[in-house]
Amino acid sequence: MAIINPFSGNSKKDRVPQLIDEVIDHTKFDVEVALVSRELSVCDLASDAVRNGYYGVIAVGGDGTVNGAATALRESDVALAIIPCGSGNGLARHLEIPMNMRRAIEVINRDHIEVCDYCTLNDDTFVCTAGMGFDADIADRYAQRTKRGALNYVRTAFEVYARYKPVHCSIDIDGKQIEEDVFVITCANASQYGNNAFIAPHASLQDGLLDVTIIKPFSPLVSPIVGGSLFTKTVDKNRNVETYKAHQVKIHSSMPRVYHIDGEPMSMITDMTVTCHPGGIKFFV
Repeated sequence: MAIINPFSGNSKKDRVPQLIDEVIDHTKFDVEVALVSRELSVCDLASDAVRNGYYGVIAVGGDGTVNGAATALRESDVALAIIPCGSGNGLARHLEIPMNMRRAIEVINRDHIEVCDYCTLNDDTFVCTAGMGFDADIADRYAQRTKRGALNYVRTAFEVYARYKPVHCSIDIDGKQIEEDVFVITCANASQYGNNAFIAPHASLQDGLLDVTIIKPFSPLVSPIVGGSLFTKTVDKNRNVETYKAHQVKIHSSMPRVYHIDGEPMSMITDMTVTCHPGGIKFFV
């Protein structure tokens, strides 16, 4: 089943069903196309695929679309493929899936499946990154924009930064207690947010561990250095950054804050329990 989310990203997806039909290896796969609507979510459609014993689900969209499919497919035998059409495509980039749709379909034709980890934040599933702080506030503001794209994302980041105040957190990392004012706290299963911004350069989808990145408050004078380190895979080497690996992380913030799941802003909370679930999901890679 190919689940197409017409609401994600910038690219039009009118030709995607035709492209899938042209490129998919029909000797291996019969592909049914389903469209996300206000009545049927990605998770709803992917759940149908599990109930009906499908071999795989193709998520056509961005990280939010992938997240919805992964939520339904976790702990099942149905594998998840990605045709990246979102704004950031963090998980697809981590898995080295081409951004070109035709080449992404060719990856599916190879029928190479790997067993990977997924994670939960309280009751929410994620496969890429989740957390609280500056990145979550950007996601919240960006979601309110009518226009997407890298330029609008950068504009949103500057707007949020101008008003941003760090949050004080009590953090338990596999029993290690930390009290910290944080600019960002991210729990990562994959290495990047998207658009090759690497918040956890050494993260692996198959190590059974979260990569925790804590960016502490810093002077505006060094903000270009901190920001630039995301794109050079060196954020973990910055003196304002602490990194850990853990099976589970518990976070309590001093006041309710927005958090994000795979780049999608969620409600305001004060307490988060983030857990890695080893080997619980399958991906075409």
